[in-house]
Amino acid sequence: MNDDTNAGRELLVRIASDLGLDREIARTVPDPVHPVPLPSRLAVGALAWASVTAASLASGREDSHLHSPDPDRIAMAYRSDRILLVDGRAPTVWSPYSGFWAASDGWVRTHGNYPHHARAFRSALEVSAKADPDEIRALFAGSTVHTCVERITRAGGLAVAVKAEDRARDAALRDQPLVDVRRIDEAAPRTREVRPNVTTPLDGIRVLDLTRVIAGPVCTRTLALLGADVLRIDPPHLPEIDWQHLDTGHGKRSALLDATSTQMTDLLEAADVIVLGYRPAALARLGLSPAHLARRHPGLVIAQLSAWGVDQPDRAGFDSLVQAESGIALIESPDGGRPGALPAQALDHSAGYLLAASVCRAITRQAQEGGTWHVSTSLRRIAAELLGMPRLQDPEPEREVDVADHSQQFDVSGQAVTTARAALPGFTFAPPRTWAGDAPSW
Repeated sequence: MNDDTNAGRELLVRIASDLGLDREIARTVPDPVHPVPLPSRLAVGALAWASVTAASLASGREDSHLHSPDPDRIAMAYRSDRILLVDGRAPTVWSPYSGFWAASDGWVRTHGNYPHHARAFRSALEVSAKADPDEIRALFAGSTVHTCVERITRAGGLAVAVKAEDRARDAALRDQPLVDVRRIDEAAPRTREVRPNVTTPLDGIRVLDLTRVIAGPVCTRTLALLGADVLRIDPPHLPEIDWQHLDTGHGKRSALLDATSTQMTDLLEAADVIVLGYRPAALARLGLSPAHLARRHPGLVIAQLSAWGVDQPDRAGFDSLVQAESGIALIESPDGGRPGALPAQALDHSAGYLLAASVCRAITRQAQEGGTWHVSTSLRRIAAELLGMPRLQDPEPEREVDVADHSQQFDVSGQAVTTARAALPGFTFAPPRTWAGDAPSW
């Protein structure tokens, strides 16, 4: 057993303990045949293996501990945006407004993939959509990191300072559960027929999906993979990026609806699970905070994902921004100067699988014990975990993987779509559906 496998095994056993699973079962899962090929100075492959394996163990299949997920398939799933093809073409994943920018006294990381964030970026810098990249670089170079971040944030955009790791902060975060599973109110158990040996262990479970951008959608895609009826709801005024939904929309229905409408209340009344991926402060304004949901919908499983944690309720963020501010970007520097990045959006994907695992466990415990359940994690908490794992002096070299062995083809409303296959052993994705193409009803 190598260091990477040891790290993954140790993490899996701790996750199992957090979820209330048998730690001994976590120890019996076969070792991966080789490390997950996500080369990094940090233990990204071990984190990925433990996260996917935790979701498999929590899925409800009685034989899940007999199978170790394929490490190559895990890597492809974590890099799914690199596999995705729409009518034979790879989509443009990153906006020109997303990236690292050298300021006069350090580095800034921005995220501008969504049109409203791109507009805020341009407004803050007072440049047009036709601005030359060199012009933008010069604007950053002529300002301090603090000034750039403040201007972009004040305009409604997304930017963070690239920082060194804060070991004390990370240690404090690691004192908290990686996935927090807790009973927050009383309620009678909800009964349903349980069929753990079939390929749809969550058959009959209704999941209301209020998430976007990788982590939340990976969670709800995993729940749909396990047989849940997942209905994704988006606000009418906020279009989704088409390729992003095709990458993570497998097996779900998708509709538009105002979250404050009576129709949303009706959906919640019939739901077993709600998965929340918006800022905690925004959820509170919409009457969708966990405390409010628990009062109005007893017995609900409430899953909550945030970028920075509930102690920063007004702050938006993405995987790339958390990597930059937590110190990961500097650790992954390719040359000791310019910031780098993990080989995949590993914080997002790991958070998605871990949140799905915790939802599965909360569903089981609700049926057995009753109660209203709240499960949560954050990208920043995942980053702290990764930063506390053993580091690799000599990362594994890039492993060649045959993408054809780990991809699926679908027809989605006349589009030929190729995506990564499911990473959980024994399960196969249903096709993605057109975003916003369904009615907001069960």
